[in-house]
Amino acid sequence: MLIQRQNVGGLVGGAILIGLGILFLLAQFFNAMAWQFLWPFVVIGAGGLFFVGMFAGGKSAAGLAIPGSIISVIGLMLLVQNLTAHWASWSYGWTVIVMSVGLGLWIMGRWADNAHQRQSGLRVLQIGFVLFVIFGAFFEMVLSGFGGLTLRQTVFPVLLILVGVYMIARRTGLWPWPSTAQPTIPNPDTPATPPAEPPPN
Repeated sequence: MLIQRQNVGGLVGGAILIGLGILFLLAQFFNAMAWQFLWPFVVIGAGGLFFVGMFAGGKSAAGLAIPGSIISVIGLMLLVQNLTAHWASWSYGWTVIVMSVGLGLWIMGRWADNAHQRQSGLRVLQIGFVLFVIFGAFFEMVLSGFGGLTLRQTVFPVLLILVGVYMIARRTGLWPWPSTAQPTIPNPDTPATPPAEPPPN
């Protein structure tokens, strides 16, 4: 176990040094104007280090998928907002962080081969997406006004319709929740029950 942890530490430390070296090289080749669009990759890379630790640590390190997903998704959000200059989207961007928790749970269950964790992750993902659509539509359309036809003011009404159809289908049983019951695996160490003897004549 100690050797395994040392291997994980060495891999993470090496990945950090490689990432820093790449960033410093990029800083030499790109001017300050371009660098302001590249810095979110530092956050994305920090999240990726948790996945390096997860892969190196085996199934016992599956929990690293949750912070790795959260940090990586925040980095992606910062990258998109840097490119679009739409920083006001943080008003509902927290719902994407909720979805990142669900993504981390799903990856954690996938890596640890735990069906219950995968189903829990999917549920959190669904809840986060519904919240994203509701709050996104509220802030982008109601508070920002309905004037003008933009991509956001077109996408969110469509998403609202899809989410409404999805919720009705769930409640009416047209789209049932997947079962989270774990299959029962027989224990090979448990002795088999001998068959009952027939009653004497």
